[in-house]
Amino acid sequence: MRDKQRPELRATTVLGVLRNGKAALGSDGQMTLGNTVIKHSTRKIRRIQHANLVTGFAGATADAVTLLDRFDEKLQSFSGQLERAAVELARDWRTDKYLRRLEAMLAVVSSEKALIISGTGDVIEPEDGIVAIGSGSMYALSAARALLKHTDLEARDIVRESLELAADICIYTNNHIVVEEV
Repeated sequence: MRDKQRPELRATTVLGVLRNGKAALGSDGQMTLGNTVIKHSTRKIRRIQHANLVTGFAGATADAVTLLDRFDEKLQSFSGQLERAAVELARDWRTDKYLRRLEAMLAVVSSEKALIISGTGDVIEPEDGIVAIGSGSMYALSAARALLKHTDLEARDIVRESLELAADICIYTNNHIVVEEV
């Protein structure tokens, strides 16, 4: 629970799409504190596991970086098994006294899988191969589903277009977009 005296750091928009054996994950760069934009170009996606995975986060940056480090450790412990590492991270995140206080969500994509990992113990693999987290996630998700269904765009282009649309709607999302592909 957040302290009522501290302004809330708003999340972001992170979107991942699987298509034609490729995966793309992107995010905007906006960080807000209360009702003020404090940074336009925060980088919220990272490559890990020898660049075979791309991860993104929404929520508190320091918390997310801690979780990303733990996730990378889990991947190494389980020989790169994405699902096993995700489940173990979610379990630790939910049960560990220190980790359960962390306020973030993770999205992870490989060329074959897209997952959302949360602090409530959830590891979600969406049926449509689209992961979306953060304040503008439902706008980006809607756009990505429509583009996936009605166009032949590649995963990278779907992510970029969907994030651009989310930036036009969500006040916590901007158009400083970074997209990585695997």
